[in-house]
Amino acid sequence: MAGHSKWAQIKHQKGVTDVRRGQLFTKLAREIAVAVRQGGPDPDANYRLRLAVQKAKDNNMPMDNIERAIRRAAGGETQEALEEVIYEGYGPGGVAILAQALTDNRNRTVSEVRSVLSKAGGSLGESGSVAWNFEAKGVITLEVEPSRAEDVALLSIDAGADDVKIEGGYIEVYTPVDRLEQVRKELEDKGVAAKSAEISMVPKTMVPLDAQRAVQVLKLMDALEELADIQKVYCNADFPEQVLEQYRQEG
Repeated sequence: MAGHSKWAQIKHQKGVTDVRRGQLFTKLAREIAVAVRQGGPDPDANYRLRLAVQKAKDNNMPMDNIERAIRRAAGGETQEALEEVIYEGYGPGGVAILAQALTDNRNRTVSEVRSVLSKAGGSLGESGSVAWNFEAKGVITLEVEPSRAEDVALLSIDAGADDVKIEGGYIEVYTPVDRLEQVRKELEDKGVAAKSAEISMVPKTMVPLDAQRAVQVLKLMDALEELADIQKVYCNADFPEQVLEQYRQEG
């Protein structure tokens, strides 16, 4: 799992690239809008909206932008009839791929996803073909001094986490979906601020990759995430350390 966890860490660190492209804030605003339509504009009464707002804050989205997105959705100003769709497929080396989309045109989005997968040597799968290998979990990412990592891991377990993975001073805390907020709050009350906290699709089994396949899958994941309709991409690849280090440097 280490190779997958480190990949998630690097993706978070490289998120500024999406900001430069102007895509990340747009995707976050879409997520907020869908949450408002489903549960109303009050974050205190809308769990999904609370998570969407927190995710926006974690990614340095200005509060003005967040409040504007809520107001527009609550007032019916957004014209997009966005639909949530999950696309399943396979990448190089038989890696399982899940791509979560918010789209106003299913035909356009599925065509774009199929094209990206095909160019990378992968393929689009049927519904249910790989989803069974992923489980919804709360995932909290923390950065602490390496000397504190073990203590913070124990605090996380005490707060209700299911599992904790440590790589140096970088920690991933896994929680049941319904305990994500509780665990995050307890950690912050104890002086441990989260870098991010979100519901994620965590793979149950991993596929180890050689260097060549790993590079191909990393490029595929980037290409899928660059599609305007794709909100999040997950895979079950276990990447070699040296490939991830090169990927980090190229960011």
